[in-house]
Amino acid sequence: MQLTPYLNFDGNCAEAFAFYAKLFDGSIVYQGTFGEMPASEGMSPLPDSAKSRIMHVHLQIKEQSLMGSDAMPGADASCGGFQKPQGLWVSIQAADPTEGKRLFDALAQGGQTVMPFAATFWSPGFGMTKDRFGTPWMVNVAAAT
Repeated sequence: MQLTPYLNFDGNCAEAFAFYAKLFDGSIVYQGTFGEMPASEGMSPLPDSAKSRIMHVHLQIKEQSLMGSDAMPGADASCGGFQKPQGLWVSIQAADPTEGKRLFDALAQGGQTVMPFAATFWSPGFGMTKDRFGTPWMVNVAAAT
C-alpha cells in the first residue's frame, strides 16, 4: 500500500506541479484540464473560467506519487470549492541536512516560514513552511542511527 497526498489549488495547480516536478526531480505522467473532460449525460456546462483549470495531475517521483487538482471557480467549499489546507502538513524525509536545506529553501521562497530549517533534538535538520501556493510542508532529516 502507498499513501499519496492529493493537493488542491485555486487555479494555480499547473504552476505548482511544474515547480514540484523540477524541485523533486519527478515527471508529470498525467495532467488534464476540466475542459478536456469528456461530456457525460446530465453534466452541467462548464463555465469558461473552469476549462483551463487542472482536473487532475499525477507527479511521479521515483516510487512516490503526488497528485492534485484545481477547484471549480465559484463553487461552495462543501461541494468542490477551494479551501486553504488546514490540519495537515506534507512531510518530506530528506536524505541529509544539505538536501533538506535545499528542499526547504526552495519551498519557502515566496511562501511563509513557520519554523526555520535547523537541527533539533530529534533531527540534524527540520523545518516547516507554507510554499507560495499555500501548501504546508515539513522537511525532516532522519537522525543517524
